[in-house]
Amino acid sequence: MIFLLALFSFCFAESFSLTICSFNIRNFGEAKIAKADVVAVVVKIVSRCDVALLMEIKDNKDKAVHLLMQQLNSQPEMKDDFSLIISERLGRNSYKEQYAFIYRKHRVSVKDAYQYPDAHPGDVDAFSREPFVVWFKSPHTEVKEFIIVPQHTTPEAAVREIDKLYDVYLDVRQKWKSENFIFMGDFNAGCSYVPKKHWKNIRLRTDPEFVWLIGDGSDTTVKGSTKCAYDRIVVHGQKIQQSVVPGSATVFNFMEEFGLNETQALEVSDHFPVEIQLKKSKGFMDKVKSFFRKIKGKRSSE
Repeated sequence: MIFLLALFSFCFAESFSLTICSFNIRNFGEAKIAKADVVAVVVKIVSRCDVALLMEIKDNKDKAVHLLMQQLNSQPEMKDDFSLIISERLGRNSYKEQYAFIYRKHRVSVKDAYQYPDAHPGDVDAFSREPFVVWFKSPHTEVKEFIIVPQHTTPEAAVREIDKLYDVYLDVRQKWKSENFIFMGDFNAGCSYVPKKHWKNIRLRTDPEFVWLIGDGSDTTVKGSTKCAYDRIVVHGQKIQQSVVPGSATVFNFMEEFGLNETQALEVSDHFPVEIQLKKSKGFMDKVKSFFRKIKGKRSSE
């Protein structure tokens, strides 16, 4: 019995490390949501995450992501577990996309949200799809709150847009008085879009306070013919840096994980998700251990 209690305690506590994911879901709209085999894979991918950023949502009827939510929340083991916060449709001219955050509502909550206005003095309209910034509260992890700044850059403007995330950081920090930042998304931060000689022009890279967790040698592309670290996760703030589980920053190869061939995987996306985990709260662990000590004491006294 003691062994079972200890095992249950360990598993229960482990579940409270928080997995945060970023996924360019590639042209997600009515056509894709109608493909049951593709949606099944997307549901598996998102279900692994406690907070999932989805990019490249292109649905002017605003149906596809809500149908995805129905699929996620209809899983017996995850009944009504997920909530959604989504941006307005963003983009220049007629081409529009949305950022969406899908999150487990019993693990995190939204403290605030902010659509960056992209009106920085001297450089108005720096972004094709300006960040939809969300401030999360996380009671069961070491860091109790963190801000996620998402970005899907235009490939040809990747250097400029990644650099301008520094201005977003300054703006949001002043607005919300927080130092726990996670920048993530499809930065197109590799290969020909960000040549090595241009990294010196990106403040998010040259300032050592910003830590890049997905390295330049990573491959976040599905196609075997490419090897590019397009998708990235960058953190700022001592607390959030210390809260990242060592070795948890990784690329999730769903093609390999789910036994798909390249053609099948490309039906889902041409990008692999990237992810990190945040450490569970020490205080929460202490409460779990205290709970089981009390149970053990009661059994001993019987």
